[in-house]
Amino acid sequence: MKNRDSTFGKTKILLIYTGGTIGMVKDYDTGALKAFNFNKLIKNIPELGQLDCSIDSISFDTPIDSSNMNVGHWVNIATIIEDHYDSHDGFVVLHGSDTMSYTSSALSYMLENLRKPVIFTGSQLPIGDLRTDAKENLITSIQIAALREDNMPVVQEVGLYFEYKLYRANRTTKINAEHFEAFASLNYPALIESGVHLKVNREYLFRVNSTKRLKVHKVMDQNVVILKLFPGFNQTVLHSILNSPNLKAVVLETYGSGNAPTDEWFTSELKKAMEREIFIINVTQCSGGSVLMGRYETSKHLEKLQIINGKDITTEAAITKLMYLLGNNISPKLFKTIYETSLRGEMQ
Repeated sequence: MKNRDSTFGKTKILLIYTGGTIGMVKDYDTGALKAFNFNKLIKNIPELGQLDCSIDSISFDTPIDSSNMNVGHWVNIATIIEDHYDSHDGFVVLHGSDTMSYTSSALSYMLENLRKPVIFTGSQLPIGDLRTDAKENLITSIQIAALREDNMPVVQEVGLYFEYKLYRANRTTKINAEHFEAFASLNYPALIESGVHLKVNREYLFRVNSTKRLKVHKVMDQNVVILKLFPGFNQTVLHSILNSPNLKAVVLETYGSGNAPTDEWFTSELKKAMEREIFIINVTQCSGGSVLMGRYETSKHLEKLQIINGKDITTEAAITKLMYLLGNNISPKLFKTIYETSLRGEMQ
């Protein structure tokens, strides 16, 4: 990791650059994009000098395109935060937008008893582009991470800031590959809205009901899969997936409010998998809304099977929660109860 230190205030923020468009600048002679030199952070973004905080930064030795982001990289980010948790007041993670909701959701589970802000952000355009969204996202993310009230951080959770809004990270999903408003949180309101002033919606902020120290979980079980239903989905495919070697859990993306085919083979395959202690989570493939098993005839069979209810959780938060709980060796008898419980504000 590459490290730099620049002090011009009291509140200390650590900037963690993992990769992504936000960390790129254009070579105007060739038109090619190249990695941003964070040693020249203040020079390139002098507006940061107006913030009443000090900024340190750490960069991955090799910037990661977010499409290549994996569990090992999540552990690296969590470890950096763990190593600097006592020395810094807040953290801003620069990350490619494509998998940002997955990484930030994972970090929300991995950082238990978090009492400081960890703000993920990125951009649709490189930091050096004329119309870039990178500067606003970066500057405001740092400002939010530095917000304090009664000598305590205003935000004490993992958030995702993009295009004037801070969301709870494990409530987000990427909805657009071209617009600056790339993310949405359809089942939970924005925590902070950026306009002429920062509007903090305090009633929506997450608070840990514990004074325990930060605990960082670094074991995430990857023997999981996301399975999206579609008309024409057949038994051969389902049987093959559910009988994959070492498979431990499935996020089943169902229709509407948790509905699925009522064919006997479908129910039978799910039942056999559950008898082998493969956990199945019912989440809706709709961007917004919640699973309500039993509301329609097409979900009563799933309710009868005692499939785990994902409620209004996002797919990104659902799969990373699975990896986290499996990594913690939760008892099969308790798994359903714990999964259906909101741990970091990820579900209602």
